[in-house]
Amino acid sequence: MIEAREIMNILPHAYPFLLVDRILEVEPGKRIVAVKNVTYNEPFFPGHFPGQPIMPGVLIVEAMAQTAGVLAFKSMPDEEQKNTGENQKRAVYFLGIDNVRFRKPVIPGDQLRLELEVTRQRQSIWGFKGKAWVDGKLVAEAELLAMMGEER
Repeated sequence: MIEAREIMNILPHAYPFLLVDRILEVEPGKRIVAVKNVTYNEPFFPGHFPGQPIMPGVLIVEAMAQTAGVLAFKSMPDEEQKNTGENQKRAVYFLGIDNVRFRKPVIPGDQLRLELEVTRQRQSIWGFKGKAWVDGKLVAEAELLAMMGEER
């Protein structure tokens, strides 16, 4: 399991844009499972939609992309991971999404379970198939393409 503090050391994102709370499972080079606890405190809820808050679909996809970034980092050789410190985070650049489908709304109180698997990896380019679940029901799915950037 990977807790929030380690996730913040891997990803360049910070509050309020860090959308991954915990990594439950990771198989480097293969798959990852993460969670995002969706609360009323999220900064987007007052405007999306007032009186009937729904997590924006683009943020569900962004949570998938951030989870994919953790998987790409954890798939690097151990030596490269050790050489990437807090001030030298690797950026994972989102290159594209395909076949996105939103099945059900995600609302405050839900726990979003993000499951991604690697579909291809060549040099610094990664392909992923992602699914988002709430209470065992599929709420969103997408195919993601990303590139691991240099240390910054």
